[in-house]
Amino acid sequence: MTDRNVLGGELELCGTDPVTGFYRDGCCTTGPEDLGSHTICAVVTAEFLDHQRSIGNDLSTPLPAYHFPGLVPGDRWCVTAANWLRAHQDGAAAFVVLASTHERALDIVPLDILREHAVDVPADPGELTS
Repeated sequence: MTDRNVLGGELELCGTDPVTGFYRDGCCTTGPEDLGSHTICAVVTAEFLDHQRSIGNDLSTPLPAYHFPGLVPGDRWCVTAANWLRAHQDGAAAFVVLASTHERALDIVPLDILREHAVDVPADPGELTS
């Protein structure tokens, strides 16, 4: 079965430089092992990275032992839905690539909130207004 995105289409690649995803496959795929729901494909900003650090989720500092280079503004990264929602509530949400955001994110974040921060346009832009 193919993983689906929040728009109902096939889940697209989020990022490979650095390689993201809970399974480090470049996609925001999820499964039973992914207790944090790393399902939102975010294009991180300095504000978002600062916010994440302030809540104990430092995404900027490299961790060579885990082959993690640290993120910089503009990187795409699969973030947890709960932390992204918290950033949204605190006014520091990252941009979202809807076609690369797993449908399971909708268990935590409503689609209309994700759309407010969308940086991609689906093949049928009419989907954004429905």
